[in-house]
Amino acid sequence: MGRVTSPDSAPDPEEVERLLADIRREARYAGSDAGRSTITDSTLAAIAAVPRHRFVPEYLRDEAYSNHPLPIGHGQTISQPYIVALMTDLLEVDTAATVMEVGTGCGYQTAVLAELVRRVFTIELVPPLAAEALARLRVLGYDNVEGRTGDGYAGWPEHAPYDGIIVTAAAAGIPPALIDQLKPNARLVIPVSEGGGYQTLTVVTRTAGEPKVESIMPVAFVPLVHASP
Repeated sequence: MGRVTSPDSAPDPEEVERLLADIRREARYAGSDAGRSTITDSTLAAIAAVPRHRFVPEYLRDEAYSNHPLPIGHGQTISQPYIVALMTDLLEVDTAATVMEVGTGCGYQTAVLAELVRRVFTIELVPPLAAEALARLRVLGYDNVEGRTGDGYAGWPEHAPYDGIIVTAAAAGIPPALIDQLKPNARLVIPVSEGGGYQTLTVVTRTAGEPKVESIMPVAFVPLVHASP
């Protein structure tokens, strides 16, 4: 699992504690929708270990440990920490897992996953975001992450099957290729656009028959787009 190695990258302990308190509070508040009113200790420890201020633009660093999304350029955002924590928990993976992330963005969710699992493969459609995120993750010492630029709808079949897949943008339907790249009984956590601007955080479990699909709660993500032909 990856670790932050640069001393000046360490999060401020007081800011982190406030953020963790906010995540716990929101988990209790949203529990009836999300189906769980707590976040696991391991996920909270990963959130605490990742220096979120290193993943946001300089002019927004005073807001880095606030529990809300922030713009990161290229029309993209860094997700709300509570949603990052919830989606990470919903994967239900262990320290031996290999997971795929679709939508690297700034690399924040990637880093949280890298704190928890053995290996993370991450895909980003926007080349500058992919390059910046991977460079940032290397500087921070996350050596268990491999990334590339590509179309997230197609996944990354060369490294499949995965113990879990997480998608950080809203897809127009559930991509069949991602289900095909899961191990049996593994989970895909993905926001799905329902039309009319409505999105639902969805968990898809690969089974021997038809995949099991569970709707978790309403969310708001940037759209997951296909690569240009």
